[in-house]
Order: sequence, then structure tokens, then C-alpha cells
Amino acid sequence: MEKTVFEKSNIRDFVKNTLTEKIEKLKNFIEFTLEASREIKKTPKYDSMREEMQEEIYQMQRQLGALNDLKRNMGKVLNTSTDRVQLGSLVITNKARFYISVSLGEFFFEGDRFYAISSESPMAKKMMGMKAGDEFTLNKIHQKIVDVL
Repeated sequence: MEKTVFEKSNIRDFVKNTLTEKIEKLKNFIEFTLEASREIKKTPKYDSMREEMQEEIYQMQRQLGALNDLKRNMGKVLNTSTDRVQLGSLVITNKARFYISVSLGEFFFEGDRFYAISSESPMAKKMMGMKAGDEFTLNKIHQKIVDVL
């Protein structure tokens, strides 16, 4: 049992670190784009280019806000082992491995494929409260829960 909690803890740390890395890369890209936009000549000829860069910066800042929200939400994710699916559960089905945490999507950890999904996602909502041995169907795909960690 201790080994299982430790592995889930490693997955949790991996997801947190992935979010942190994405945030840092985006911050660097925003800074690079801001710097580039400052270097564009202040002539009407280059106005449209500056406007496009400002729009790009705006979009990246929105993405940065969303990533910061995900990182903040990771603080609410439980790291305890339970027998029923809840926020923080690592759910192993006969088809995939789901980490109920934040909407990060597919990731690979120690050579295995996982899906970090939000507790608000249809898949997580379908599995909430279930335990090992329970079965469900979503989008015409039938799955059986093998383990809940």
C-alpha cells in the first residue's frame, strides 16, 4: 500500500512540475515577443505587424492565466489513497490510466501513458464514487475500473 501512495505522489509532483515548466516557457515567450515588438520601427508601415504581435501577447497572457489557475487548482488535489474515485484519485481502467486532478491531458510518466483530467470532465463525472470492479460506458466505450489509488 505504501508503494502505491508513493507512486501517486510522484505523478502528482510530475503534473505540478509540468505546469510550472509550461508557465515558465510561456513567460519567456511573452517576454521575447514584447522585446521584439519594441524593436519594430515606429512607422505606419509596421503598425499592422505591431498590432499582430500585441494580439499574440494578449493570447499568451490569457493562456498564462489559465495555466496559473490549473497550478492553483493542483493545491486542492488530495494525495491520499481511497477505494472510491474522487479528486486526486489515480484510476486504472482496462483501457487507460486517469489522474483526476486538472485538465492537462495526455502525459507520459516512467514510460506509461496517463491522462490528467479535471473532476469536471465527463469521464471523471462518470467515474466519481466508483470503485475497483465497477464498469461504465462513455461515448460507446465500455471500461472496467481495475484499481483506484
